[in-house]
Amino acid sequence: MSASHATAASHGTATAAALAVEDRALAHNYSPLPVVIASGDGAWVTDVDGKRYLDGLAAYSAVNFGHGNARLLDAARAQLDRVTLTSRAFVNDRLGPFAEALADLTGTDMVLPMNTGAEAVESAIKVSRAWGYRVKGVPADRATIIVASGNFHGRTTTIVSFSDDPTARDDFGPFTPGFRTVPYGDAAALREAMDETVVAVLLEPIQGEGGVVIPPASYLPAVREVCDEFGALLVADEIQSGLGRTGHTLAVQRVGVTPDLITLGKALGGGIVPVSAVVGRREVLGVLRPGEHGSTFGGNPLAAAVGSEVVAMLGEGAFQQRALDGEPPLRGLLDDLVGHGVVSHRVAGLWAGIDIDPALGTGKEIAHDMADRGVLVKDTHGSTIRFAPPLVVTDDEVRHAIDVLGEVLRARS
Repeated sequence: MSASHATAASHGTATAAALAVEDRALAHNYSPLPVVIASGDGAWVTDVDGKRYLDGLAAYSAVNFGHGNARLLDAARAQLDRVTLTSRAFVNDRLGPFAEALADLTGTDMVLPMNTGAEAVESAIKVSRAWGYRVKGVPADRATIIVASGNFHGRTTTIVSFSDDPTARDDFGPFTPGFRTVPYGDAAALREAMDETVVAVLLEPIQGEGGVVIPPASYLPAVREVCDEFGALLVADEIQSGLGRTGHTLAVQRVGVTPDLITLGKALGGGIVPVSAVVGRREVLGVLRPGEHGSTFGGNPLAAAVGSEVVAMLGEGAFQQRALDGEPPLRGLLDDLVGHGVVSHRVAGLWAGIDIDPALGTGKEIAHDMADRGVLVKDTHGSTIRFAPPLVVTDDEVRHAIDVLGEVLRARS
């Protein structure tokens, strides 16, 4: 049994048996906690041995609306009885209305539907390059896209080409050219890196995998100014930060910035099906011509039906408000732990990056201890953990999760 599953037996015989099957049948590209989830309801999940856990990850925001959300399940069931896949070789009756509603929700003009977040980012890269050649007039094969240090945009070979995470890059070269990296949060460094070949600046408004890294409030407005000055596109990766997580429909709305392209995913599928999209200005997405880009499943009727219900729910504003209202109490609870095992933290809506005193353990070790006590969180680099519960979580449940964190830290002190 692998090291990641070594403690599974202590959780129950059904858990141990399930983990043994995974260990021998699946490629080991993940190192999960030894928890085997069998069902979910709201902000809670239950494992195969009947133990309940508060979900403090929400599948990286893909389950923003809670496990088993009745509205989303009803939308999926209704579409399952009609038609699930047609391919874009034909027109289905769900995709157009979904695209129109999504564009309206995000204040954009057009939608390019895909499936996964990485597909959305790859699509945005292709569109940005095509725009650079066809509109800006960059010489052929000279287009440059500027990215930020500490970024996480997916794991395709092109995307890991501009990652600075050795785990993502090592042994996966040769790498795709055409990218230039600048420090995240440093608009002056971005300006220095600009030249006539730059077609786009691709950034996360808040870096999720990096540990919920929130840049200064002046940063994104300054990036917008630099892009405008040099005639480059601003592409915001809102796959984790978007669709309610930070207390706004889009994280860029926290600082009043309008990108040219926005990548969306995760929560767009309601935790039911993979749905992603690039949304943006007509003059940019309009550069694509028939046959140049596509996806067999992108924009399928089932995805569009679920996505339409997601958009309708977000249009009501309750989920954004819940995240906004949940931010102060979450921040206060974490403030109380600073100096008591927590070194620092960053909070945006119901999303927190929590830096643990390295003397007390790694992020993975803290996550293991919290899972033993019935709260699921995810580690990231070093001794940082991320907390991102479904947006249906109550203040009492948030307090329970942070109380458990405090118990774990005290036990390790």
